[in-house]
Amino acid sequence: MSISFDKALGIHEQALSFRAQRAEVLANNIANADTPNYKARDLDFSKVLAEQNEIAKNGHFALNMTNSRHIEAEGVGSGDESLMYRTPMQPSIDQNTVDAQLEQSNYAENSVNFQASFTLLNSKFKGLVSALRGE
Repeated sequence: MSISFDKALGIHEQALSFRAQRAEVLANNIANADTPNYKARDLDFSKVLAEQNEIAKNGHFALNMTNSRHIEAEGVGSGDESLMYRTPMQPSIDQNTVDAQLEQSNYAENSVNFQASFTLLNSKFKGLVSALRGE
């Protein structure tokens, strides 16, 4: 009898990965708070996770190739199209849309959620280990 980590861990492994990706985007926004014309971006975590959950439920998808010279697309939907531009609350003279306080609060919230996801995954692994040991 084999253990399927995909079934045992569910979507939590991908959630942890998306939270790490969102932390990177938010940190990039904070680092560019004084860069003229920089546009703040963010990852809609719930939307990206829902899309990945649909892909996982329905299996992998394939694109129809109408010409033999078309390049096969793998991993469609995992690029920059999941990143959205943030609408500024207050316009700035240099056209920068980063609100440092908002970015820092989003980063803090994301790090708390990352820690919660990590703790959940850790408990799942502990459960798997105890099941393997027969405890």
